[in-house]
Amino acid sequence: MEGIPHPIPRTVEEVFNDLKGRRSGLIKALTTDVDKFFQQCDPEKENLCLYGLPNETWEVNLPVEEVPPELPEPALGINFARDGMQEKDWLSLVAVHSDSWLLAVAFYFGARFGFGKNERKRLFQMINDLPTIFEVVTGNVKQPKDQSAIHNGSSKSKSSAKASRQSEPQSKMVKMSLPSKDEDESGEEDEEDDEQGATCGACGDSYGTDEFWICCDICERWFHGKCVKITPAKAEHIKQYKCPSCSSKRARV
Repeated sequence: MEGIPHPIPRTVEEVFNDLKGRRSGLIKALTTDVDKFFQQCDPEKENLCLYGLPNETWEVNLPVEEVPPELPEPALGINFARDGMQEKDWLSLVAVHSDSWLLAVAFYFGARFGFGKNERKRLFQMINDLPTIFEVVTGNVKQPKDQSAIHNGSSKSKSSAKASRQSEPQSKMVKMSLPSKDEDESGEEDEEDDEQGATCGACGDSYGTDEFWICCDICERWFHGKCVKITPAKAEHIKQYKCPSCSSKRARV
């Protein structure tokens, strides 16, 4: 995956510098280079990953073929959710996964080279002093306490914005899964018949109560989450879901 070999970090400082380089590359992809990044994440392509490199660059590529991989791998298939979400929500989701990947890579090196308790603690503290990629991408970087008075106005606006997002009704997951039979016994027999007769638009299998399903907001067909590569976690960030078929139709138009 990484064509140019990079020195393997072995000390706490080297691991931290490696993380900072990868982090800078990922932030570029999700901010200043966002148009280029968006274009490279074509949903028609195979599973793609976003890699941050130690030299502060980034690349979108297929996952490595070797099993197990030399390093922990980033989130797989980020391109599939691109057109099924608002762009800012999609970028936020990629940012969250990128933060998780950076920690995985850093502590992989720590485990590989036998970092002790104090070294791991120092590494985490150094990482924790940096704003997360998610905070940078969403603009929610928290100010240090001693600067709270200076930035009081902006802090209030960010807090209110965050509070409003948290207070939004959690309706996404309601539309993302078929209603259970126990939810509606008000005599609406037509809805019950639709539920019992629902089949996956991808594989054709019938509805099962123990499986996660998602409905396309365009064609209103239901799909197994696993068939369209959408997990319950991803569904929480999707405001309007378009199935692969509707997404490709929209692209051709």
